[in-house]
Amino acid sequence: MDGSYYGQRALGSFLRARRGRVAPERVGVGGQKRRRVQGLRREELAQLAGISVDYYVRLEQGRANQPSAEVLDALARALGLDAAERRHLDTLASGRPEPVPDTRIGPGLRRALDAMDRLPVFATDHRLDVVAWNRLGSELMGGLGVPGRRDPNNARFVFLDPAARELYPDWEARAAEAVGQLRVAAGRHPDDGELAALIGELTAASDEFRRIWDSGEVTMCAAGRKRLRHPVVGLLELDFETLHVPAGPGESGLVLHVFSAEEGTAAAAALARLS
Repeated sequence: MDGSYYGQRALGSFLRARRGRVAPERVGVGGQKRRRVQGLRREELAQLAGISVDYYVRLEQGRANQPSAEVLDALARALGLDAAERRHLDTLASGRPEPVPDTRIGPGLRRALDAMDRLPVFATDHRLDVVAWNRLGSELMGGLGVPGRRDPNNARFVFLDPAARELYPDWEARAAEAVGQLRVAAGRHPDDGELAALIGELTAASDEFRRIWDSGEVTMCAAGRKRLRHPVVGLLELDFETLHVPAGPGESGLVLHVFSAEEGTAAAAALARLS
């Protein structure tokens, strides 16, 4: 697939999805009792962004190439995009796909994971395949690497395995997170056939995936707190950090997910029992 062509189509789809999520009253648009479309109309968004309706329509239809930084700034402001969404907008508008990274695991990284034996750690690639983990990370996440326990791809696990709803009390948030990460990856690597096949599989197999994908959800790994339910130690509320390991100069690669709990808390005691 030609990257620039994909980018034009994906840019239009993303703009349509985000336009549909903007409440007209939030941006001072409206007054009519009935609206046939959810969110903003094309002409309303064009007016808010200060661009012509014709040019905006061509952007949505994939007939306008590489809009300027000023146009992207204006659209991002009008749509209320956050930092992750704005970066995704820039990626789609650039028409320059990134090479698919080499995500093989080196011996040094494996030793580092094993040395972090008091913390659950696992690594994912851009397709959300879990490609490495330590013993505690495997147990916390439902048996990574244990035959028959769970799918090694996090997105398949979340959407196609009922066990995911037991592991994640906040399943909807985890589902949106997975879709958002896949959307970012698809924007960066439009030539990745395996990624496209995964998205197609989940679109066909899961109504929930299709619904969230159509919303234009965008997520980039960061830090925060997550709740997980383990069958032995029960509910855990853990802090998490994501560490990025480059595949090569200038390339994205693996993401390390590191979970921890503050000393003296019930979650820390539960992790100690689990280990």
